[in-house]
Amino acid sequence: MKTNFQKSIMLLGAIAMSNFALAQDSTPMMSESPAPFTKGAYRTWSFGLNGGVMSPVVATGGRNDFTNWKASLGYGGYIKKQIWHNFGIQGDFFRGTLKANNDKALGNGTKYNSPYSSYQTDVKWVGTLSAVYNIGNFSILDRQSYVSPYVSAGAGLMGYQPTDITTGGQSVMLKSGGNIHELVVPVGVGAKFMIAKGINLDLGYKMNFVDGDNLDGYHREPQNDKFSYGYAGLEFALGNKTKPQLAFANPAAALEKDYVAKYDDLKAQMANMPKGNEDEVNALKDKVNKLMTDTDGDGVSDYYDKCPNTPKGTAVDGAGCPLPKVEPAKPVTYIITDEDKKVVSEAIKNLEFDFNKSTIRSKSYATLNRVAELLISKNLSLKLAGHTDSKGSEAYNMKLSKERAESVKTYLVSKMVNPSRIEATGYGETQPIDTNATEAGRQNNRRVEFTLFN
Repeated sequence: MKTNFQKSIMLLGAIAMSNFALAQDSTPMMSESPAPFTKGAYRTWSFGLNGGVMSPVVATGGRNDFTNWKASLGYGGYIKKQIWHNFGIQGDFFRGTLKANNDKALGNGTKYNSPYSSYQTDVKWVGTLSAVYNIGNFSILDRQSYVSPYVSAGAGLMGYQPTDITTGGQSVMLKSGGNIHELVVPVGVGAKFMIAKGINLDLGYKMNFVDGDNLDGYHREPQNDKFSYGYAGLEFALGNKTKPQLAFANPAAALEKDYVAKYDDLKAQMANMPKGNEDEVNALKDKVNKLMTDTDGDGVSDYYDKCPNTPKGTAVDGAGCPLPKVEPAKPVTYIITDEDKKVVSEAIKNLEFDFNKSTIRSKSYATLNRVAELLISKNLSLKLAGHTDSKGSEAYNMKLSKERAESVKTYLVSKMVNPSRIEATGYGETQPIDTNATEAGRQNNRRVEFTLFN
C-alpha cells in the first residue's frame, strides 16, 4: 500500500511537471503586469508536492522521551488559495516515519531509565489547514518579485501507529489493530523561488505540536510530543498561464509601472503625431506635463489629482483630496449651582460612622445617594477629606480619617460613580475647625468634607 502510494505521488508530479514544461514556450517568464487593482488578473490557486526529512524534535527544543532521534523520509502535497498578495489558505497532506532510540547518554553520562530501547512510529497521514503569510517579495536586479519568504500556522488531525522495542527486544504496539488520532498544530517558515512561469521551488521547515504524549508510544513525562518536517518541493500555479501569480505580485511596483506606461504612451503619441495637428500635440503635451508635475506639492501628480491647489502641508488621500479633519471635542464646563452645593451640604450633615470605625451608618445612605446622582448626571468630580479630633495618637487619627474618606468613596463607586472622579484623602487631627477642649468642638472636628469641582 505504501509503495503504491509513493508511486502514485511520483507519477502525479511527473505528469504535472511535464504539462507545465510544455507550456513554457517562447513567451517571457513573466507576462506583462496587469493594471493595478484589476479583478481576476492573477492566478490564485496552486498545488504543490514535496518531500524531505521528518524527525521527533523541533527547533524550539524541549524534552523528548528518547535521547537519540533519527531522520526519516516524509512526503506530501498541498493545495492553496491565495486570498491577497500576502495572505493565503493552504490545505496540507503528508505522511512519513519517526524513529528514535536511547543509545545516546545524558549529560551526566547516564542513560534514560526507560522500559524501551527504541521506537518507530508510522505516521499514516497528517491533514492540516493553515494560514500562510508572505513576509515580503524580493528582487535584486529589477522590481519583479522572484523570492517570497513566508510563515504559516494552522491546525489539523493526524493518524499514526507507534511500535516500541523493549530492552529485551520485544515489539510492543500502543494500539494494536488501529491508528491513534490526535490534534496537531503546525507552525512553519519557508521561502518560495519562482524558477519558471507558474512553477516555484518551495523550501520550508514545519514544527508540528501533537495534542498528546503518545506519538512515540511512551508516556514518560507530562509533556506533549512533537516532530518536525523539513522539505523541498515544487508548487504549480493553476489557471490561465498568461496571468501572473498573485503571491508574487508587488502592488507598489504595479502602480509605478502603470504610471510609467501612461507616460511612455503619451510621449509616443506626441512623437507620431502628424504635422499640422498642433492642437492635439499641445493637448498631449499638457497631459504629459500633468503626469510629471505636482503643482500643489501634495505628493499626487496633477494627472491624478482630483483636488488641485490644496494648501501646502495639507494631508491628502490617494486622489489628492484633503483628508477630513477631526475636530477635538470641546470640554463642557458645568457651573456648580447653589442647589448642587446644598445636596453636598446635606450629605455632610447626615454623614455618621460607627464609633471609632469607618463603617457608614445606614441613616447616611439617602443623602449620599443624591450626591452619587449629582456626580453622574452632571459629570462632576469630588474631593473627600477626612478629619478627626485630637483624641488618640496622631498616627491612628491619620489612619482613621483616611479610611473614613475611602469608605465614602467606596459607597459612591458602588452607586456607579466613576472612581477616577473621586479623590479621597485623610488629614487626621491636623486641620481642626473648632476647639478640641470641648465635646461639641471635638464633634465638629470629626468630619468628612465634600468639595465639588469640574
